[in-house]
Amino acid sequence: MSVQKQQTKRQVITEGLVTFSFFLTIGIVLWQLKSESFFLFNFGYIGFAAATGEMLFGLLPRSKKHIGRKVSQLLIGVYMLGVLGFLGHENMQLEGFFFYLLAGTFSGPVLHYLIAKVGGTFLFGRGWCSWACWTTMVLDFFPWNRPAHGRLRKWGAMRYLHFFLSLMLVLVLWFLYDLKDFDRQHTLALRWLLWGNLLYFAIAILLAILLKDNRAFCKYVCPIPVLMKWGARFSVWKIEIDKQKCTQCRRCESNCPMNIQLLTYLQQNQRILSSECIACQTCVHTCPEQAIAYTRKFDWRGNDYLCFRT
Repeated sequence: MSVQKQQTKRQVITEGLVTFSFFLTIGIVLWQLKSESFFLFNFGYIGFAAATGEMLFGLLPRSKKHIGRKVSQLLIGVYMLGVLGFLGHENMQLEGFFFYLLAGTFSGPVLHYLIAKVGGTFLFGRGWCSWACWTTMVLDFFPWNRPAHGRLRKWGAMRYLHFFLSLMLVLVLWFLYDLKDFDRQHTLALRWLLWGNLLYFAIAILLAILLKDNRAFCKYVCPIPVLMKWGARFSVWKIEIDKQKCTQCRRCESNCPMNIQLLTYLQQNQRILSSECIACQTCVHTCPEQAIAYTRKFDWRGNDYLCFRT
């Protein structure tokens, strides 16, 4: 093994250990504050899953790096939906988060949303969407990871409508129908989680098939990006293209599952500041010049340059 490969391997393992330590630290702090060892296991497991996927991504050859991301996605997605949701009887849907938040319940969904989908976006952007989401955990096995066409204009507004309707539904049930004990109605929470996810999966799969785009649900229907996009704009970790190495072959753009105009940011001497970037790093391992990397800086000004259908 060459010296460079050894250095790369050590760097990948070190970064994986940093990721694991980050989540483990959260678990230890919450364990001490709440005197519940569950937090130690919960965040320790999530950290292990994320670090495992990250290290596999770094160590596998370029053509197989996507396997590392999918491993993380499966390990976290199955745990969040299956263990915390169905076995733990906690509603991991957006509506569940609203209910628990209104009740002031320090529950799994509240922690999950505040850490992964709000606070975490300032560090990792929308990495959750690519490395942990249980809906795309299934969708990414469909054959349309590389969308043949651009986005549909104005369809993205449905995400905001979905978010607003979910919030209004919870507020109506909370204030008008006095459903203030939702956090204690485990059967209701479980049924809501079951039917809500069945509906999500049905819509997501239908859109993927009709539009030949695995990420159509993320782009047009999923309400979670409404929470994530603002923090993602400030994210420390973002994609960056090296202007000296880039030949502007546009392979990165044609493979981007979110239809981002990556080279527009390059031309403006910016990192990829789009709040639509899900940190999948497909552009990183498809670039033939190895001109793209995931870097750490502080920047935030930028627009969402996206490719739309004509």
